[in-house]
Amino acid sequence: MSASGGTKAIVAALGANVAIAAAKFVAAAISGSASMLAEGVHSLADSGNQGLLLLGGKKAKREATSQHPFGYGRERYVYGFLVSIVLFTIGGVFALYEGYEKVVHPHSVEHWYWPVGVLIFAIIAESFSFRTAIRESNELRGTLSWSQFVRRAKAPELPVVLLEDFGALIGLVLALGGVGLSLLTGDGVWDGIGTMCIGALLVLIALVLAAETKSLLLGEAADVDQVQKIREAVVDGETVTGLIHMRTLHLGPEELLVAAKIAVRHDHTAEDVARAIDAAEVRIREAVPIARVIYLEPDIYSAEAAASGTPVPS
Repeated sequence: MSASGGTKAIVAALGANVAIAAAKFVAAAISGSASMLAEGVHSLADSGNQGLLLLGGKKAKREATSQHPFGYGRERYVYGFLVSIVLFTIGGVFALYEGYEKVVHPHSVEHWYWPVGVLIFAIIAESFSFRTAIRESNELRGTLSWSQFVRRAKAPELPVVLLEDFGALIGLVLALGGVGLSLLTGDGVWDGIGTMCIGALLVLIALVLAAETKSLLLGEAADVDQVQKIREAVVDGETVTGLIHMRTLHLGPEELLVAAKIAVRHDHTAEDVARAIDAAEVRIREAVPIARVIYLEPDIYSAEAAASGTPVPS
């Protein structure tokens, strides 16, 4: 799977959220709706999150240094994890608190046309942002389901924007329902309940994002199809007769480390082996272009040792 950063989707989401946040805060101030205030904070948090993703993408492009010899590609994972924290604390926890306060101390929604109008505008704007994220994701998703794409994507930006936009749309519907029920019943408690539902939704999305970005931070291997391509590319059948074991690790969304022990013929010279290793590295990079860092260790494979129980990892 290609590891596109989805910059277009991030910029689209940022523009939509800045405009929506401003409109929501104005409507919340005029109407006194807790749902609108929670949604305004949600959109503000989302705007900050998109800023963090853009900053992470920029910092990840820095050249490798002696202190960080493998570069800064994984910095995108760090900023993706920060997004989940911001979404949890500023978005989810605040909404839960505000909703609780509104349930305990309810008051009616004033000037109802402001929150309703802003919510409808926000749904339209978020739909365009969500559509952009879906289009960019479809270019990478292939035959994967959406849940598989979120779990397996090595670039954190598109899954983050997808889940944020999806959560925003559901949250807007919940806010519209809370405001609508408050207007129909004259009871402001419904506005608070809608706000608490928004908070619970944001907390759930934040936990999913945290789990996925944590896995990336810990270090994930290449996809199964990439591993198979590397296996096939290593062996030439002449000098390199087999793959004893191999490990892969993403140094960033678009950079893969490959470390392998390869079996070579015992009667070949060091020069033959060196040429074979160079050729194998070329084949690996042709098969999997993101395999940027490759370490191949030659060894003489012993069938007897393998038969006696010596571990030979795959």
